[in-house]
Amino acid sequence: MILLALLALAAIPGSLFPQRNVASDPAAVIQYTHEHPRLAPWLDRLGMFDVYASPWFAAIYVLLLVSMTGCVLPRSRRLWQSVRSAPPPAPRNLARLEGHRAWETTREPAEIIATAAGHLRRRRFRMVATADEVRAERGYLREVGNLAFHLSLLVLLVGIAAGKLIGFEGRVAVTEGASFANDLSQYDAFSPSAWTDVDDLEPFSFRLEEFDVSYQTSGPNLGQPTEFAARLAYRVEGGEEQTVTVEPNHPLDINETKFFLTGNGYAPVVTVRDGRGKAVFTGPVQFLPLDTSYASDGVIKVPDAQPTQLAFEGLLLPTADVGPQGPYSMFPDTLNPQLFLTAYTGDLGFADGVPQSVFTLDKDELTQVRRNGQPFSQALSVGETMRLPGGQGTLTFDGVSRFANFQIAYDPGKEITLVAAVVLLVGLTTSLALRRRRLWLRVRPTEDGGSLVEVAGYSLTRREPPPEEIADLVAALHGPHHSATASKDASA
Repeated sequence: MILLALLALAAIPGSLFPQRNVASDPAAVIQYTHEHPRLAPWLDRLGMFDVYASPWFAAIYVLLLVSMTGCVLPRSRRLWQSVRSAPPPAPRNLARLEGHRAWETTREPAEIIATAAGHLRRRRFRMVATADEVRAERGYLREVGNLAFHLSLLVLLVGIAAGKLIGFEGRVAVTEGASFANDLSQYDAFSPSAWTDVDDLEPFSFRLEEFDVSYQTSGPNLGQPTEFAARLAYRVEGGEEQTVTVEPNHPLDINETKFFLTGNGYAPVVTVRDGRGKAVFTGPVQFLPLDTSYASDGVIKVPDAQPTQLAFEGLLLPTADVGPQGPYSMFPDTLNPQLFLTAYTGDLGFADGVPQSVFTLDKDELTQVRRNGQPFSQALSVGETMRLPGGQGTLTFDGVSRFANFQIAYDPGKEITLVAAVVLLVGLTTSLALRRRRLWLRVRPTEDGGSLVEVAGYSLTRREPPPEEIADLVAALHGPHHSATASKDASA
């Protein structure tokens, strides 16, 4: 229990601070470091940005596994021995136990023993009958439930550990008509675990055929998406191409590698010609959404343009309108798409070999294009062309495509964890609901030739045994066909 409490406390920083290797937000730690330049280095030294892989968290986890193993295995052995053993003999003084009843009767001891044994057997007690005693026990399932709870907790910890050691998470954005192959080089972000074999990823590929989105067109939730779905054509190595529709909470599952649809955005389709009039780029360019109306920003880089490289930085408005603060998108669907661009020329820095983000533009070696001494920018509707001054090139806004964000997860311990969690709940409920108890009946001869009958019970849990069990047994022994027999309650 102490280790479970420590594990819960140790997990708190993982919720309070951003974590590395999280595919859904890979830049969170960088952003936090930028906002807290003094605090972040100290937190990093303490492992607060990588809590679940830190040595101190792993130490608690391993100690808990060892403790659970040391708890479950001996309990399993004791339970097995207890199940195989017969109920123990009655204590010498039954009067000290719960629900004690005693009375004298003239009935034969064998008849009393047989009646009591039959009654308890019908009540599903494990029972042993001797010449003068009946020993009964019930509620073994409570111990089984208790054992299942501990055992499933151990399996749960193993399942979580397996997922964290072998699994991985990734992220990729795919434009309509584009394909993705499950190879490390194809991921936008990839977060492997300690034992992930990146050379042995599940061999398959898919193509985003179409992405459908529906929005609320009226009411207080105007513009909210009502549904969105990605239609994929996928192929497993050696198999035929199949189609599937991926929706939120309905991922594509290929041998435990799951593709979850987590978001979407717009990709303006453009054609860029350089100063020679040659088409040096054509196709969609992904822009990142900025708000719920899907106003999106992005950059277009054209390193093959001649005589100078070209770049464009801009804003895509799906349903463009102009307000007091300037242009904005009034609806997330493409009812009136417009592309606002600013042009640059110069060196994009690709020759340096330093990796660059496709969503940002390094302007250190670039010069903003000007016309008549003023920065040159233009708003384009679909089909319109931006012509750079001096014949440096053109850009045509051909249309708008969509892209879908997928989070890829491989967690081999997830199914094990699910089964263990279900068994854990069932075992815990069973151990709390059932009561393990013992019941004894003893017959002793009296001086006047009769018999003294004693009945008592004992609870092996903190809850008392059901009082009606002893009352039912007494009633069975005092049944209608024995009503003529004189009896009295000795306890009176």
